[in-house]
Amino acid sequence: MGNGPKALLAFHGYGQEGHYYDAMARTLHPEYTVYAVDLFFHGQSTLSKADLPLSKKKLQEFIQELLAREEINRFSVMAFSMGGKFALTVLERFHAQMDELYLIAPDGIRTHLLYSIATYPGWLQGLFKRIVLRPTRFFKTLSWLERRQWVNSGLVKFANWQMDSPQKRLRVYRSWTGFSKLTFDTRSIVRLLNQSNIQVTIFLGKYDQIISQKRLQVFLSALKRHKLVVLQTGHTNLLYTVATWLRKHRTSQTAN
Repeated sequence: MGNGPKALLAFHGYGQEGHYYDAMARTLHPEYTVYAVDLFFHGQSTLSKADLPLSKKKLQEFIQELLAREEINRFSVMAFSMGGKFALTVLERFHAQMDELYLIAPDGIRTHLLYSIATYPGWLQGLFKRIVLRPTRFFKTLSWLERRQWVNSGLVKFANWQMDSPQKRLRVYRSWTGFSKLTFDTRSIVRLLNQSNIQVTIFLGKYDQIISQKRLQVFLSALKRHKLVVLQTGHTNLLYTVATWLRKHRTSQTAN
């Protein structure tokens, strides 16, 4: 999207598609060309069984092919939520070519307990599959925990929204297990960023119960230089809210 001189690789969140970056691309016009891909199991992207679970090496090959086809030498990266796993992989493999990194409530820095259970080998993964395919008992348990205030209501609402049909529940299982190899050593990521000239900007939602500022505090404190923007929103609308914030911020910078 767009035809600006700067290239931006954009990775969306769970349950979204590449076109969710439409508003962002309009905001970043005319400075950037935005390459927003459909992540696997989303939109028009598919992944063969032979490539499951997705390895970092295979993802590197996909990115190399994209860069070569579009004749991109240097670029920036933006990622929201689940897309953070893709952005961090790109950072590990292509950091010498990166100028900017925009992380919007990124997954991959600190893993959820449920994700660990879902991707752990053996009976726990089988148990999670049964939960996804036959979720009645799971939702009853979740409601019981919510009534006793042991689970945040925002998390329950998010789970219900993302798992309210067989197709959505299957996508949950495929995404969580298919991306199980995209894991990271936070200390290595911090060291890499601190030793590079990459400009790091992190956006978080004040009311986000999925990827909260508290969950990322150790990571943020270890970075020598970064810009942190906390917006008055939750998780679901954060990508659009960031586009709105950038539109105002970029306009004010231009005016000054």
